[in-house]
Amino acid sequence: MDTVINWGAGADSTAYITRMLTAPDAHGIDLDRTAVLYMATGSEWPETRLLADEFMIPLLRENGVRFVQLARNGHLQADGFTILDDSRHPEQLFARGPWTLWDDQESVGTVPQVAGTRKCSLWAKGDVGDWWLKQVFGGRPFRQIMGFNADEEGRRFSDQITSKMPGRTGEFPLIDWGWHRQQCEAYLMKRFGVHWPKSYCTFCCFSASMGSLPAHMERMRSHPDIAGKVLRLEYTAMSLNPNAKLYGRKSLLEMFDPTQPRDRACLEAFERELDMPWALYHVRRLFLLSEDGRRRPVKRSTARVDLGRPDQLASRLISISERHGVAVEHDPAYRRARAWVRPRARGWPMAEELFATAPARVIDKQDKHFEELWEALVSGSAAQLPLV
Repeated sequence: MDTVINWGAGADSTAYITRMLTAPDAHGIDLDRTAVLYMATGSEWPETRLLADEFMIPLLRENGVRFVQLARNGHLQADGFTILDDSRHPEQLFARGPWTLWDDQESVGTVPQVAGTRKCSLWAKGDVGDWWLKQVFGGRPFRQIMGFNADEEGRRFSDQITSKMPGRTGEFPLIDWGWHRQQCEAYLMKRFGVHWPKSYCTFCCFSASMGSLPAHMERMRSHPDIAGKVLRLEYTAMSLNPNAKLYGRKSLLEMFDPTQPRDRACLEAFERELDMPWALYHVRRLFLLSEDGRRRPVKRSTARVDLGRPDQLASRLISISERHGVAVEHDPAYRRARAWVRPRARGWPMAEELFATAPARVIDKQDKHFEELWEALVSGSAAQLPLV
């Protein structure tokens, strides 16, 4: 049977592939009918990419393993995906493709969500891999090897429940071997003489719980420029929605202590990131109920009103807000201003409306049927802030 091995570039799947390649036949692998599949999310940590290029790419090349690297073309499934490389002689790990998870989050002014399923991972990895598998196999039988370690029995159960691709059989050798994260890391240390870190996006909302928060923050401090970019992503999202903290109830920004030199370096990088054109945005949200009384997904409309320097836009917003008696918030440290035309109430259904300044990276976007739903809920019941 044809075999596909998912490689996430982290310690677990790397340990499996490395050990398997010592004796493919003994692990039931026919390399002529096997492909290693990698989905480029676009925000892998530099040390992971360096280790992959130094150790794993040469190992795949020496063994003639077919290595397929994929990425999304855009936000929608209709945009399709790109094959970045498909070779038995790979030269490098591609850092990104035409459209990344970061591009997607930044363009709409949000961050990955802690609550619910890992939609970010499904969007950036699962959907892309599934498109390729359907294209290649078209329903023919194949087995897909997943690098879940023995601490992740729940992920095997979830995979078996949710996987509906015709012809697919999921296999989980690390769980079957009883290899936990420690065994995977120890094996790679013995084989390559290096510590292989966990693979995850620099702005992953689960990073605080995937292992330890201190280790994640140490990674941030080792890469202050990356920390500055992630802080900007979060700050932009929180400008448009104060609840959009990267870690649910806690923001990344509040985890840095400006009195500590390494933390200060990250905050200074953040301040440099904010040195760009800013925009004034008009944001509206609808919190609606379905016919049976259940909460529907929140609908949003975001529109850019003006473009300029942050201080100039903030002064304008504060001045107009005060004249019209509209509540306004100002963060002089990072130059953001936010005025609440319609603050969020308690209970659904409800509407929320605000104007906010933020880095000009967010595009105009409105959910389908937003205007008619907005009019139906709030028509004639609120004063408008005359900024347009």
